[in-house]
Amino acid sequence: MDTPKRTWVKAVCWQLLGLVTMSIVGYGFTGSMRVGGVMALANAAVGLMTYIGYERLWARIGWGRKGA
Repeated sequence: MDTPKRTWVKAVCWQLLGLVTMSIVGYGFTGSMRVGGVMALANAAVGLMTYIGYERLWARIGWGRKGA
């Protein structure tokens, strides 16, 4: 089972990757780095909290795990 700290580190790294990706996509759709960046930040904030909850929920589910 992952520790809460590991979950947070994984989530932050994932969100940083998503932030860059979403900024590029936002820029592509709007032509504005500023608007694309704001879209990316909003997406990252919501995504981070959702991911943390998702990971912590799955950390409590033993299904599909093999014994250590």
